Amino acid sequence: MAKKKGNRVQVILECTEHKKSGLPGTSRYITTKNKKNTPERLELRKYNPILKRYTIHKEIK
Repeated sequence: MAKKKGNRVQVILECTEHKKSGLPGTSRYITTKNKKNTPERLELRKYNPILKRYTIHKEIK
């Protein structure tokens, strides 16, 4: 039987700068967040291997 994690949900983070650049491919990361403590969309700086630098990744639905 699997454990219930409560308010933790999986979210997908997608690079915002890569979308605007028009280059093929996407940079996405999967992480978890606590819905109760962080109800708004998550925004983190993550490494984009296609652009070869750190960029802002925002949560997508």
